[in-house]
Amino acid sequence: MMIDIDRYREILDTLSRNKSRTFLTGFGVFWGVFMLVALIGGGKGLKELLANNFEGFATNSAIIWAQPTTKPYAGFRKGRSWCMNYNDVERLRSQVPEIDVVTPMVSQWGKIAVHGEKKYTCTMKGMTPEYAQVETPKLRYGRYINTMDMKQRRKVCVIGKHVYKDLFPHGGDPCGEQIRIDKGYYSVIGVDYNDGNMSINGSADEAVSVPLTVMQQTYNLGDSVHLICLTAIRGVTMSSITPKMREVVARAHQVDPTDEKGVTIFNTEVMFGLLDSLFSGVNFLVWLVGIGTLLAGAIGVSNIMMVTVRERTTEIGIRRAIGATPFAILSQIISESVVLTAVAGVSGILLAVLILEMLEMGNTTDGIVSAHFQVRFWTAVGALAMLSLLGVLAGLAPAARAMAIKPVDAMREE
Repeated sequence: MMIDIDRYREILDTLSRNKSRTFLTGFGVFWGVFMLVALIGGGKGLKELLANNFEGFATNSAIIWAQPTTKPYAGFRKGRSWCMNYNDVERLRSQVPEIDVVTPMVSQWGKIAVHGEKKYTCTMKGMTPEYAQVETPKLRYGRYINTMDMKQRRKVCVIGKHVYKDLFPHGGDPCGEQIRIDKGYYSVIGVDYNDGNMSINGSADEAVSVPLTVMQQTYNLGDSVHLICLTAIRGVTMSSITPKMREVVARAHQVDPTDEKGVTIFNTEVMFGLLDSLFSGVNFLVWLVGIGTLLAGAIGVSNIMMVTVRERTTEIGIRRAIGATPFAILSQIISESVVLTAVAGVSGILLAVLILEMLEMGNTTDGIVSAHFQVRFWTAVGALAMLSLLGVLAGLAPAARAMAIKPVDAMREE
């Protein structure tokens, strides 16, 4: 019994002497796990924040608009201004079968929307119902523009979030209310809460959208259109049909089909591809930094356990002399290594989760979380399993040294 008491007292004395090194080693593991979990959660949240800028926007879409020509063609000099018209929509539908949706748009900037005594400077857009397939609206109230609105030229509108909050500060469903723009009155039929920052002739949250036919009639635009938005059918990339679309529009207006600035086509496929490539690199960097830091912590654990074994040579030798098996020595050293890494690792996970939760709360507006920074449960479990494995690996070398200690050598060292 006295031997057991002395043995435990010696173990406590050894831990007390090594507590500063143990703390530093544990901090290395703690910091490695914290960095890994925090970077994974932070990278996920950052990706969501950037993706929110393109929320609801079709990834296989393109936008066409006219600019002054940069090349002479068919007897015309460069620098000629021209404008697309509704016939271009029909041409694209009939001559480019790879296109799924074709929808035109016209716009007026700097318009003043008025409701009662409230005013808001907005962008007025004329569009068709098909535009909802290019940029999906997030309707909080009401509905979107439909085909009957177009055919009957109804003076109705869908207002953006900022327009709604300024004109209707008391909240509630504004559908059926009238707003005035210039000399025209429009009945509100919907509120679009789309937060995306894709500015197609103006941001959606600052826009008042009306049927295209109403816009053309009200402002004497005839059949001219300012933009044409398109999406491709499944399996077709926009980059593969861009030259064909440019040629269809250019030839109808005596513009050089190779004039990429004269007939400007913005391909969102390229933008989304760059975003995916960016975050693939970020994810690789996160795992590289996190795992590298974890390995550095595990090496530190192995070193501190090696020092501990060297200082406990006498204790281990006595245990061997009174019958302790090599497996008992092995399990003791590895258990201490696993406990050290597990405690430090779990502490790092908890702190990282706490900070990520605070970040998530900071990105909550009107009770809606704009980005989720938390890691998944199984990611945390996987990190803990990795820690346990690293703890075992870190304890192997010190355990092998401990098993090699002979009682005679221990007594001679004493």
